[in-house]
Amino acid sequence: MIVLGLGGLLNDPAVRAGLAAEGVEIPADTLFLAALHDTTSDRVTLYAEDHPSAAHQAEVGQARSWLAAAGAIARGERALRLPRTRGAGSVASRGRDWAEVRPEWGLAGCQAFIAAPRTRTVGKTLQGRAFLHDYDWRRDEGFGGLDLILTAPVVVASWISLQYYGSTVAPEVFGGGDKRLHNVTGGIGVVEGNGGLLRAGLPWQSVHDGEGYAHAPIRLSVCVEAPRQAIADVLGRHGDVRALFDNGWLHLFALDGDGRMAWRYAGDLQWAAMPDVEAAGAAPEAHPAA
Repeated sequence: MIVLGLGGLLNDPAVRAGLAAEGVEIPADTLFLAALHDTTSDRVTLYAEDHPSAAHQAEVGQARSWLAAAGAIARGERALRLPRTRGAGSVASRGRDWAEVRPEWGLAGCQAFIAAPRTRTVGKTLQGRAFLHDYDWRRDEGFGGLDLILTAPVVVASWISLQYYGSTVAPEVFGGGDKRLHNVTGGIGVVEGNGGLLRAGLPWQSVHDGEGYAHAPIRLSVCVEAPRQAIADVLGRHGDVRALFDNGWLHLFALDGDGRMAWRYAGDLQWAAMPDVEAAGAAPEAHPAA
């Protein structure tokens, strides 16, 4: 088994022993590797040489093969969305061209966050608009994984979604201005031209292709396949996360046992059945009790 990230820290026997004492057991055959994802080319570089392991050579080679194949597919899909500009080359070459103001769309178009078994989305055409987390609540004893998902990646996704939202609906206030005029200032931000206030958001070229919007300013829909009470319990413990949903900055849905959006969070730790479920004459719990 290979896991990307954290590298030497989690390969350290002393660290693993300390984690084991806290109840976190890492299988002995696990190798952690650092990796770099170039988002303009969709190439992932594995730094296997930092932690050479003869026992993992075949697995590292397989991981590289999988990542290369996934990158090729991603590049093909992204190329269809990128605007055609004079002299524009491949997706990879656009990222090396300093004159290209739209080398990639980044996360423009993000609309949903899905935490459910991967079987719910495999084979579906999501058009690069969803953050995906493979999550099975039946294997999540005590719902610690659910707590982590709602308090970490969901929060990060909200930052991303709301930055795109603000940069689209009020670019003069929340956007970054014209990318062609940006000057990096103090290593902490950019200004437009040779002065003015630091621009906090995304440049206009990140949300508009010159003719129309590349990002639809939709509040992110968080879809979680887990019992509603377990989700509500997490929100009850984390007021800042709950506020994102109670104040309408994000939408929250609970999926039922068939992967349908069966319940919508209505605020104040309450749920409302989705109309199609109600019309069918049943509004069951998101799942039977574990």
